[in-house]
Amino acid sequence: MTPAHESRQSMGQTVQYLAVILITSGLIGLLVSMVCSLFVWAVQHLGAVRTSFDNGFLTLPGTGLSVAPLLWLAAAVVGLTVIKRVFSIDRWHGPADSIYAAHRTDNELDIKAGIGSTIAAFISLGGGAPVGQYGPLVHFGASLGSWFCSIFAASRMTADVFIGCGVAAAIAAGFHAPIAGIVFAHEAVLRHFSFRAITPIAIASITSAWLSSRVFGGAPVLQVDFIVPDLLPMVPALLVSGLFFGVVAICFMKMLFAINRLATSSGLSSFALGMVAALLIGCAGMLVPEIMGLGTATVSTILDNGYLIGFLLLLLLLKIAVTSLSIGFGVFGGVFSPALFIGAAAGGFTGKILALIGLASAPQLLAVAGMAAVAATVVGAPISVVLIVLELTTSYDFAVAAMLSVVVATLFSSLVFGHSFFDAQLAGRGIDLSQGRGNLELMKQTIDQVIQPDFVRLSADMTVKSAIVALANAGVSEGYSLDNKGRFVGKAVLQTLIGKKPGDRLGQYLDRDPIKLNHDASIMQAMEVASNFVGETIPVIRDADGYLAGVVSEADIFQAYLATQNRIHDLEHG
Repeated sequence: MTPAHESRQSMGQTVQYLAVILITSGLIGLLVSMVCSLFVWAVQHLGAVRTSFDNGFLTLPGTGLSVAPLLWLAAAVVGLTVIKRVFSIDRWHGPADSIYAAHRTDNELDIKAGIGSTIAAFISLGGGAPVGQYGPLVHFGASLGSWFCSIFAASRMTADVFIGCGVAAAIAAGFHAPIAGIVFAHEAVLRHFSFRAITPIAIASITSAWLSSRVFGGAPVLQVDFIVPDLLPMVPALLVSGLFFGVVAICFMKMLFAINRLATSSGLSSFALGMVAALLIGCAGMLVPEIMGLGTATVSTILDNGYLIGFLLLLLLLKIAVTSLSIGFGVFGGVFSPALFIGAAAGGFTGKILALIGLASAPQLLAVAGMAAVAATVVGAPISVVLIVLELTTSYDFAVAAMLSVVVATLFSSLVFGHSFFDAQLAGRGIDLSQGRGNLELMKQTIDQVIQPDFVRLSADMTVKSAIVALANAGVSEGYSLDNKGRFVGKAVLQTLIGKKPGDRLGQYLDRDPIKLNHDASIMQAMEVASNFVGETIPVIRDADGYLAGVVSEADIFQAYLATQNRIHDLEHG
């Protein structure tokens, strides 16, 4: 083959690869945008239906309180029970599952569970549950990306890139913020940047934002039309309030887990838990209807400085309580929208406190900063959230103000709580992402893939001389004694046998409790064991019956480690 022919062939492969990227990522963007836009429109429509549904006949006599919130939520719980049975879902799936899937190299998302969870979130929001829509939509985008990966398995795009395309498209469609969608996919889900990933993710995000804006005509979630004050006098207030917003976010996340633990320990069925949540949240919604649903209108009123300080504190506390109760008791939904609501209430409250004590204050600016800080802390995406503020407000000053509070809140939370709510969810399942994709992969790989079944077998009854000869003939310094069922008895080491009486029985010189590995130990666990090991090989034993499955050397373990690290490097930097 001539160099010219090779060059043409290489160019053809490059063009083919670019075409696959353009088509697949564009299709993901279009499909995710359509679903997300229809989802948001339908939720808004159902919200209007709920508002107009009660014409007085659901009002309790003499109180003026409507039982409509309670009835809508009870109906949603029934719908959620049906969805669980139809889709055979044991738990709802969300962004934490998307993040975990993006960090694996050999598994895909449960697409059926992802679709069922998205429908469940729609039912919850349709019933007025105080939960969010963006988390479920992000997971739907990831699930769709994973499905595309199964179709285009032969392409050079890896599963994490397909998932990133779906995530970026969901954020871009939901917030009409394509740049934030690109960064969110990298920052919160993939957690690495590479030329291989950024191009298809950018195409999916931009395509999704275009379709949602031009075809569906969606308006940005956050529209701010007041004048930004001089930022310099506000810098101390924004930095100090960032600490308060971090505390609020931590309280919100801890409450989510506390209510979930309460639900788990209650022993009640999922339907019973849902009905309890519907009763309690419905009663709270009867008294303070502003806390129900997404709360978009309430957030707009907070931004317009329309609530008194006491009511802002009430909204803050109640929203944390009812959202935690809803999610913890199985009335499924996201945490992004509630975090925005809670942050806006916290920011509005902080602004009024500062005004009361005579300090520089801008309640609207602090409300925006609070939204950004609490949301960024909960989802673990500070840069993305600041970009969302920038794209939605088209104000550099608002983005800088938000960033001041965001960086303080996220730093404080990372030191006290952890990276994000989703990472804490995964940690509760025994999945630690803090050490990166390589560590996770090494924890998943079991030692049995590098076990050597060939080793020198020695009888405990043989003489020391015979054992030394057997080891010398095999060219090794270690052998293993087994019983007649293949169970480990002891390890013989040549250095120990030299100098002993040739006629002595080997059994008295066996190391019966050497450093060993269980057969289902991970490569990472094997590395930790090998770090304290001096010798030739480590026995691998089945704990259940003591059977010696084989042996591994330090070289075997480290070769598996290096192979994994090289594969992860190619994945993240290819």
